[in-house]
Amino acid sequence: MKIPRIALAAYGFALLIIVIDQLTKAWVISGLDLREVGRVVVWPPVFNFTWVENRGVSFGLFGDGSARWMLSAFSIVVAGILGWWALKADRRLLVSAIGLIMGGAIGNVVDRIRFGFVVDFLDFSGTGVFPWVFNVADSAITVGVVLLILDSILSERAAKVGVAAEKS
Repeated sequence: MKIPRIALAAYGFALLIIVIDQLTKAWVISGLDLREVGRVVVWPPVFNFTWVENRGVSFGLFGDGSARWMLSAFSIVVAGILGWWALKADRRLLVSAIGLIMGGAIGNVVDRIRFGFVVDFLDFSGTGVFPWVFNVADSAITVGVVLLILDSILSERAAKVGVAAEKS
């Protein structure tokens, strides 16, 4: 089976996110020794590096770590489905979204398997607007979901324009 070039772009985005995510986490763990330090003030009070061991999912759900393997398996299945979807995709924005989400999901799975938790360290809680600490993988998933929604809106709009053009 020949993999379409556009699908390769999604896999490339995913690989790039995984590499950047794991490199930044390695830097935080080893280079900054953030686990031992706890917090490094970068741009007070807006931005800090803060050590958080996320054993659950959003908003502390499964925070006791009991769902480690279930969450890992779920993320792997989601990444697999996204990888299959990339084979069928034909729009650049959609492929970008798929690659970002897939890479983010796998980046966090690597942590869950290695450490039993996800390493979070990007802390913008000083703004008073965004209280969560997150990582590169989380950011990629969030941006990917936004792009997925945008692609859906744009492709729906394009389909309506195409139908209107056919009727005239």
